[in-house]
Amino acid sequence: MKLISLALKNLTRHRLRSLLTILGVAAGMFLYASVETMQGSLAKATQISADDTTLVVYRENRFCPMTSRLPEHYLPTIERIPGVREVIPIQISVNNCGASLDVITFRGVPPEALRQYNPDLTVIDGSYDAFTKRSDAALVGSHFARRRGLKAGDQFEAVGVNVYVAGIISSDSPQDENVAYVHLPFLQQASRIGLGIVTQFNVKVASSDLLDEVAAKIDATFKSDQQPTHTRPEKAFFAETAKQMIELIGFTRWLGLGAVLAVLGLVANAVLLIVRGRVKETAILQTLGYSRKNIATIVIFEGVLLGLTGGFIGVIGAFSFFLSKSFTIGNEGLTLALAPTASVCVSGMAVALLLGLVASLYPAWKATSRPLVQSLSSH
Repeated sequence: MKLISLALKNLTRHRLRSLLTILGVAAGMFLYASVETMQGSLAKATQISADDTTLVVYRENRFCPMTSRLPEHYLPTIERIPGVREVIPIQISVNNCGASLDVITFRGVPPEALRQYNPDLTVIDGSYDAFTKRSDAALVGSHFARRRGLKAGDQFEAVGVNVYVAGIISSDSPQDENVAYVHLPFLQQASRIGLGIVTQFNVKVASSDLLDEVAAKIDATFKSDQQPTHTRPEKAFFAETAKQMIELIGFTRWLGLGAVLAVLGLVANAVLLIVRGRVKETAILQTLGYSRKNIATIVIFEGVLLGLTGGFIGVIGAFSFFLSKSFTIGNEGLTLALAPTASVCVSGMAVALLLGLVASLYPAWKATSRPLVQSLSSH
């Protein structure tokens, strides 16, 4: 504890230099945490797990919702396929099919079937009854609502669709957090698609082991139809359809690596300057009984304190930024919420600690490698 206290006093003696170093570390760790938030959100949306039992039935060779059109009468046929547990038809209307930071997505569904299909859907503001009673009502995901500043009772218009916000919903599914659910017939007419036409069918199967088998049966059933289908697991559908968005986020790994290297160099340079500026003081400490190991430990603590302080500011800043702004990236009618998690904070602090430790190793060796007599006679 005495060595930590001494390291802290050394840093506070040069307040401006320490402050600038901490701010530089904070900027680098903010970028690192932002990249990790995007990577984590993408992994959650695309990596298939044993709990996934949802298939997406889409029009073959189509990607953007505006080009995928399937007859609604496919519904009873799909329901009869062995292994299928539940099916819901969905009409999607989106303001932009390309990669964009501001995507507005309406999902038209049969109002009476939504809660049965997705029992995990929780209305946190407003009511589900209000949604079923008004044909122009919408249930808006909480992430979407925060981004647009919406609450129950509001009205808003987008993509040529004017709706009444009957409730704000929360769900474990990232897709539910970023869309507005409306009545299927209402959206079919408002988007001029026409009654009886939907964009896709979402299918829940009895077990994750049946995903490929059921998908193959669905596609085989409609293979010779006028509108053949291409059925994939929901997360595989996301990964295949939103390629532009995935490539864009994949590039950010290089930004994260650059941020880490910048923080490493910044802390190492700052600690080295501190060591060079107090050569005689270090020698005096040695004459007072401090061993070379103690001197090296003090220098290492200085680097760790700079890294941890800057890392804490940067990581918490990134967490608060993404939490307050509710950013969403969309592509081909699919949305990805950039939601911060506690694991990003923990990994960010661990990286900051490691960088501070590694960056101070060379300065610590430098502080103890000079002969004592030569250090005492230095100016």
